[in-house]
Amino acid sequence: MNILYTENGGYDDKMTKALVRAQSTNLVPVGNLDAYITAANRLPVLSAEEERTLGMRYRDHNDLDAARTLVTHHLRFVVHVARGYTGYGLALADLIQEGNVGLMKAVKRFNPDLNVRLVSFAVHWIRAEIHEFVLRNWRIVKVATTKAQRKLFFNLRSRNKRLGWLNRKEIDAVATDLGVSADEVMEMERRLGGRDIAYDPEPGEEHESMLAPASYLEDQQYGPSDINEREDLRAFQERRLNESLETLDERSRDILASRWLGDSKETLESLARRYSVSAERIRQLEKAAIKKLRSEFAA
Repeated sequence: MNILYTENGGYDDKMTKALVRAQSTNLVPVGNLDAYITAANRLPVLSAEEERTLGMRYRDHNDLDAARTLVTHHLRFVVHVARGYTGYGLALADLIQEGNVGLMKAVKRFNPDLNVRLVSFAVHWIRAEIHEFVLRNWRIVKVATTKAQRKLFFNLRSRNKRLGWLNRKEIDAVATDLGVSADEVMEMERRLGGRDIAYDPEPGEEHESMLAPASYLEDQQYGPSDINEREDLRAFQERRLNESLETLDERSRDILASRWLGDSKETLESLARRYSVSAERIRQLEKAAIKKLRSEFAA
């Protein structure tokens, strides 16, 4: 179960621990969604008087057991609301979890003196948390940012009862009902009709390679000018290397060629035996030759 936010945006740790403790004792095993839902549905529905009494205990005396009871006995309602958002391709367990956050926020702000049932008050908090979660996770790019776009996002799909695009009459009707412009309705319909496309799809993904943005980038790796440039650079580097090697004495040149320029790299020991010196001396000659080559290249 998620933690509860306080009025200033922090966390109510005491209430959170109490609710988590309640979940661990009353709603096991929590790792199984079906078992969680079954356990939540087994908890009886509180009467109006019980809600009022528990609400007053929490508000007036900060009774965390009362808050725990209010939350756990309304978890079935969170499950019911979360089921209505399964059409967005998100896991039901995640939707329930976000709804539980809204329920705990509602319990913290519940005023038992108003003679309003907690369910009627909490539904707005539960839906608000689920709405935020859906908007954050439905697409990679956020599909709705303004108030009008949010309203359209959660209403347009349910109002379009048939396959295909809305006609002009339907667009005007939706715009009038929701209090938005027709252009905003058409823009949201286009957004809902789109889908996320991988920039660089994996091999074998059907149709993805044809639609991915990477397919439309110009490949300059094998352009004539780039090929000529690479060939000229390689030729220039080889010429400079040969010219620099000519400045070395024969032994140093042979050591570098044996150590770095051949198909097989000779060891310091084998070169030491060839020139009847120590391996350390070969290493010193190699180091001095490389330093001289670097100075030649830098010149």
